Amino acid sequence: MRFFKLQATGNDFILVDTLTQTLSLEGRGLEQGAWAELAQAMCNRHFGVGADGLILVQDSTIADLKMRIFNPDGSEAEVCGNGLRCFAKYVIERGMSSYSMTVETLSGIRKIEAHKSGNKVNQVEVNMGMPQFQPDQIPLKAEVDIIPILDYPLVVNDKKLTLSILSMGNPHAVSFSAYATNDFPLGELGPKVEWHPIFPQRTNFEVARVLGRGKIEARVWERGTGETLACGSGACAIAVSAQLLDYADEQVDIMLKGGILTVSWDRVGEVLLAGPVEEVFRGEWLE
Repeated sequence: MRFFKLQATGNDFILVDTLTQTLSLEGRGLEQGAWAELAQAMCNRHFGVGADGLILVQDSTIADLKMRIFNPDGSEAEVCGNGLRCFAKYVIERGMSSYSMTVETLSGIRKIEAHKSGNKVNQVEVNMGMPQFQPDQIPLKAEVDIIPILDYPLVVNDKKLTLSILSMGNPHAVSFSAYATNDFPLGELGPKVEWHPIFPQRTNFEVARVLGRGKIEARVWERGTGETLACGSGACAIAVSAQLLDYADEQVDIMLKGGILTVSWDRVGEVLLAGPVEEVFRGEWLE
């Protein structure tokens, strides 16, 4: 099975094109369980290729193409901003789509605009859709008095967090800190927040520090993956929360360990995510 490795601000993905090769997954068919097992094997950084997720290129009847993405633990994610940017680079450079395209995901159709240098796509902007704030849309299993949720108190390991909770097509909880994010015990608290009972489908967790109205540093704990160098939907959740808290302007750079993502939102419409993307290598999976 041929595969491609791409990365977007250090968020790395294995991409499998199901349209240009016939795959049987050892006779098990292409059902979700087989892909989940494959994602666990391929994303393993010691015994596999190593990645933050497995992306599938598939046909769509409602958009130009369809993207599915599986986390390293085998769970399927609704959407992934950086994954969409890698997906776009792959399909555009192979003539499978134009520089303006639509992609079907589990959370709906996403619009993409790509930019090139020479004949290579080097920057991709994704329309991540409207942020969702209602508890049933996130989903959140808790009583709240005010929407949007910008100051939800949560105690984990005796540490009190104040969370902004929303959905960018997938659930996010954002904690703003006055201290450097490198000092935050993300490895300890990340899984506690991800698996907290108030999040029936688990959640992505971000810790952020505002450096200015146009600049925020952040670290991310991704549901089903753990800490990653970047998260596109997480960057969007941070930017939206920061604007609603009056910490940031309509366009803000989110500075992550893997690089900078730029998020734009007018507080009314859809959230735009932009950043660099590159193909790293190609290979064959022998199992």
